[in-house]
Amino acid sequence: MASVAVVQLKSSQDKQENLQASVNYIAKAATAKAGMVCFPEFQMAFSPGSQPPAELAKIAETVKGNFVATLCKEAKKHNVEVVAAIYEKGVGERVYDTAVIISCKGAVASVYRKLHLYDALGFKESKKLLAGKRIEKPIKTAAGNIGVMICYDLRFPEMSRLLAVKGADMLVAPSGWVQGPMKEEHWQTMVKARAIENGSFVVAPDQVGNIYAGRSMVVDPFGAVLLDMGQKEGMEVVELDMGRVAQVRESLPLLKNRRTDVYNLKG
Repeated sequence: MASVAVVQLKSSQDKQENLQASVNYIAKAATAKAGMVCFPEFQMAFSPGSQPPAELAKIAETVKGNFVATLCKEAKKHNVEVVAAIYEKGVGERVYDTAVIISCKGAVASVYRKLHLYDALGFKESKKLLAGKRIEKPIKTAAGNIGVMICYDLRFPEMSRLLAVKGADMLVAPSGWVQGPMKEEHWQTMVKARAIENGSFVVAPDQVGNIYAGRSMVVDPFGAVLLDMGQKEGMEVVELDMGRVAQVRESLPLLKNRRTDVYNLKG
């Protein structure tokens, strides 16, 4: 069994305030005997639409900066793995939307920069953010083999499929899912679909409040919703039976039944 804590956060514009909240949640997760704690996208700070790119760039840090270093220290102190999200220094006034996996020894095990920027439905993340250039291979953790995606990435099924084929049995998707017509329905559908089509757990911590939808979710490999946090800010711990992945993939062998020999459009 893997014990995973999911944090549904309402980030403020104050980076230090959000860092302290994160430190508190790591301690709380350890007290609850969770082996891993997963934070949402924009954990470092809420960036309102009116905030100029230059201002966000001042908030951003490198992966070796104080924000991640503090989380690494707390992960080691409490013997807890952490999936966190930061604004990483980029080029000029634009920054990367980056997720890091931190081991229980306090080491950064993986760094993933969001590939798909939310230039849709009236938003244009590319004004402030830079797109990453690669999918990071799944990382072996005590909770399972984790593949990381970020928010809008959920709408691109080829990414989760590649991670599953490469060995991911858990997809973690830190998100800041924006409210709007049908948006909660899209969120629930996407999270469940990514779980079902890959026979994997999906852990999707989301921002709540400000402009975000909440509804942080955990879905099992057959599509059962194990957690839906609604609109409540806070943390919940879910016990995941990782043996369920093998069971589902044996009875519903979607990965094996793929016809890669004909996946090539012609004419």
